[in-house]
Amino acid sequence: MVDLGLKELIQAVGELDEEKVAGILKEFLDSNPIEEDVQKVVNACQQGMGVVGDLFEKDEYFVGDLIFAGELLTGAINTLKPVLGSTNLEKTGKIVIGTVSGDLHDIGKNIFKTMAEAAGFEVYDLGVDQPADVFVEKVKEVKPEVVGMSGVLTLSIESMKDTVDSLKEAGLRNDVKVIIGGNPVNEDVRKHVGADAFTINAATGVKMCQEWVK
Repeated sequence: MVDLGLKELIQAVGELDEEKVAGILKEFLDSNPIEEDVQKVVNACQQGMGVVGDLFEKDEYFVGDLIFAGELLTGAINTLKPVLGSTNLEKTGKIVIGTVSGDLHDIGKNIFKTMAEAAGFEVYDLGVDQPADVFVEKVKEVKPEVVGMSGVLTLSIESMKDTVDSLKEAGLRNDVKVIIGGNPVNEDVRKHVGADAFTINAATGVKMCQEWVK
């Protein structure tokens, strides 16, 4: 596939133009692509998601746009699946994420997950209302570079701290970077919890994770 087509694809994903993305991918699949080209197209889709993230940061896109972008990307990857069988997607790194104990909110976590996967991360999502020991066991099992904790309720701050303390007790804290996200988090909360970073913006959070695994 010519580079011009890749630029078009990045732009179409960035503009959330579902019809155009579908058309470009169909044309691409009709050309009997080789493994190397498939990887380039996946990367282009991921770059398009980066554009979406940038526009969200500038307040030009909203939460609904991020959710739609995630669905658009999932659809694109599913379209490419028949030719992805022969190729291994290069993984950027591993992230374990979950909403902490006592909190059932998951929209922010799910958007972060979608954007992290789009950036090439392997994401292990523990779900909502997860106690510290579940995070610890998953970290032991998959050895991620990053642990992401989400919470919207103020009480989730103590659950985040418990989780970081449990990682320390298990001797795992120095092996991972910890990022926290949600409405109540700020720099003071980050220090109290013992996290490496906080974010209230999924796109910014994913960028931090990319920097950490470079």
